[in-house]
Formats: sequence, structure tokens, C-alpha cells
Amino acid sequence: MSWLDDHPEVRNLRCGAVDLNGQARGKRMPRSMGAKLETEGTRFPFSVLNLDIWGEDIDDSPLVFESGDPDGVLMPTERGYLPMPWLSAPTALLPLWAYHEDGTPFAGDPRHALATVLGEYTALGLTPVVATEMEFYLVDDSGKNIRQPRSPRSGKRRAGAEILSLRALDAFDVFFNELYDACEEMGIPAEAAISEGGEGQFEVNLNHVPDALRAADDAWLFKMLVRGLARNHGMAASFMAKPYPDYAGNGLHTHFSVLDSDGLNIFDDGGPKGTAALRHAVAGCLRGVEELALIFAPHGNSYDRLVPGSHAPTTICWGYDNRTAGVRIPGGSHKARRIEHRVAGGDVNPYLFLAAVLGSALVGMTDAQEPPEPIVGNAYATDMPQLPTSWGDAIDVFEQSPMARRIFNPQLIDNFLRTKRQEKFHFDQLAPEEQLELYLDTV
Repeated sequence: MSWLDDHPEVRNLRCGAVDLNGQARGKRMPRSMGAKLETEGTRFPFSVLNLDIWGEDIDDSPLVFESGDPDGVLMPTERGYLPMPWLSAPTALLPLWAYHEDGTPFAGDPRHALATVLGEYTALGLTPVVATEMEFYLVDDSGKNIRQPRSPRSGKRRAGAEILSLRALDAFDVFFNELYDACEEMGIPAEAAISEGGEGQFEVNLNHVPDALRAADDAWLFKMLVRGLARNHGMAASFMAKPYPDYAGNGLHTHFSVLDSDGLNIFDDGGPKGTAALRHAVAGCLRGVEELALIFAPHGNSYDRLVPGSHAPTTICWGYDNRTAGVRIPGGSHKARRIEHRVAGGDVNPYLFLAAVLGSALVGMTDAQEPPEPIVGNAYATDMPQLPTSWGDAIDVFEQSPMARRIFNPQLIDNFLRTKRQEKFHFDQLAPEEQLELYLDTV
């Protein structure tokens, strides 16, 4: 019996895959198509997974005219049907990923990129355990300028950041009640919610899972859900890297450890420092921070977040329980020894993001790389190497990156570079208010 048989209330369907920008691309279908969709999938052009942020073809893409714009075979992922609680009519979403006619994965699909990295871990008898921290703003975008929405309880707008404020959370209690109920319906493991350092900024942690594909699915679905529910409450939800110039940006951090075939954490040495494997993984992550910056900061607005003193890392360094470092080793029980990767903005594609983090860590472990000494104190005040400071620089570094070629398929690298160059050309011609409108509730 299929999921749909157990949910007779579902009236219509969506099916979709994730493109390089993390956007859902797909179709609406009647419920009567559900059984066929589950077993046979559907078809749409490979080029659909390589559109720019406006949803338009990449001008010089070999996926379009050069190849005749051929169809891919889009098959259901192992996630199966999911409810879409933010829509007015009972609706189910079937996540898809792309294959060629002969059944081989389409290399330009970001979900397959992550699956390839995870296959390398599996071949070594290793399993990453992954959690994500999702930061977003609730925004009133009904006027000329964006601002914090009015509290549904008091009708007031509270000026200033309210870090870890129960009052700020309680002001939007109805929204968060619906959010947690919807996460439970969708199988998204939402944990603690906190108010963050910006007006109307919040963070929801998604629990660690021993399946990085599922963690990426959860992050992708969570962003879709939060944006949809916010609109039902007359607000926008923004994962944009830097919606307000004077407040902290949105990050998407991940915590990960690695289990061996016996289920033991290979980063745990029984003490506070961690094992050699942890140091090697840190070294790989540090190398990836520079070379893969385009994955962690994929949009024009992303670089507004990466400035000193803004609660976002700018130096390529690591430290123990130090939030000014891009790669942090949290404190706590040695049994949970793990790495926190703090570089990415909330605007990333979760699949490419986790592929880059886990892939660079694996390169570091495979090559037994050693990191520099961990920093102590304020990373912003050090003379450590810096992240790329502009979108153009990050594009150029990614194009020349040996690390990128060890992690990602050449076709995906080429598609991603073409996409970012086209986007940058058009983005540079936009006025600031047009740039804000482009990204606010898109990424």
C-alpha cells in the first residue's frame, strides 16, 4: 500500500527536483497520476536543473541547444511522498532526482553530487552523522522597505535584536506552533528554536541523522515549508544571506561527526582535543573554505554577510569552542566530538553545501593533512588567510580549484560556473532594491 492510499484526503500532487541554486523545479499533477509517478517517475529536460536564479536557461549551456535540450528521467527519491501543509488544499510532494535513459545518474544533479561523496565514505566503512542549523528572518515586505513584522500578540514592532529572547519567540507563537506541527507531518526533525541577533531573526536546529542525504532533504524541505507558512501569516521568510545591512546575516551551519563500521565516533579520543582523524578532517575543511567559497557563498548578496565583526567568519582558521572561527570544535562530551562548519550562508543549496563540507573533510582524512594551530581569541583580529571577498574572486578560485575536482563531477562544475557568471552579469546591473527583491524569499 502506498502513502497515497493512507492519505485519501490528498487532492493534488507536486513532483520536483532541486536545481543548482536549490530551487524546486517540477510539475503539478492530479492525484490520479500518483501511482504511475511513484513507479515510473516523469520526464523533463536536464537543462531545468541548470537554470539561473531567475529561472531562465543558461545562454551558453551545452544542455540546451547544443545537445537538443534532451529529457532526463526523473525518479522518486527514497523519501517518498510528503504532505505540503502550507497549501490550502491537501497536497503531496514527491521529491525526484535525475537519471539518463540507461539508468545512470545525471551528473548535474546536486543530490547525486552528495550521494557520490557519501558513496566514498561508505566504501571506507564510514558514515557521516549530520545536523544543520537553519537561520532565517521573518519580514514584513508589504511596503517600500522591509522591516520586522508586527507581533501578532501586541501589534507592535520591537526595534533591535533580541538574542535568545523568549518574548520574541512567544510573539510569533502561532507561527512556530504551526511550523513544528508541519515539521512532524513531513518528518523534518526540528529541535530547539531561538531568536537570533537581528530584528525578526530566528534559528531552528534540525537534529543530527546518520544519513547526510536525508539531512540535505530536511534542510531543503524546511526552507520551502518556512517560506510557505510565513506567507500564510502575511509575512515573508528570508534565508537570504544579508537582508538587512545593519544586522547579522543568515547562516546555515552544519555539525558533523563520522562513525566507523562498529558505530564508533572516529573523532573521539576520550578527551577534549579529538583524534588525528579530526585534525585531518579540519585541515581538509580549511582548504575547502577558500577553494569552495562559491558553494558556501553562491550569490551576489552572500559576500555582504562575510565581513569582520558580523558573526560570520572571514578568516580561514579553526578553534575549540570559538565562534569567530569558520571551523569550530564544540565543547561538551567527548562522545559527541564533532566539527561545526560555520562558513555557509542561509542561501546555499543544501546538497552542494554538504557535499562540499563532507567532501573536503574526506580529502583531508585521505591525505592525512595537518591543520595549522587552532586559534585562541578573536579570529577577526588575526592575520590568518582570508575568504574570497567578492563573488567574482570566488568564481575564479572555484574554476581553478583542485579540491572542487576531487569532489564534484566536471559537468556539474562547468554548469555551476556558467550559471554564476550569467547571474553575476545581470546582478551587477540591478539597483540595490532590485537585488533585495531578487533574493529576499527566493533563496
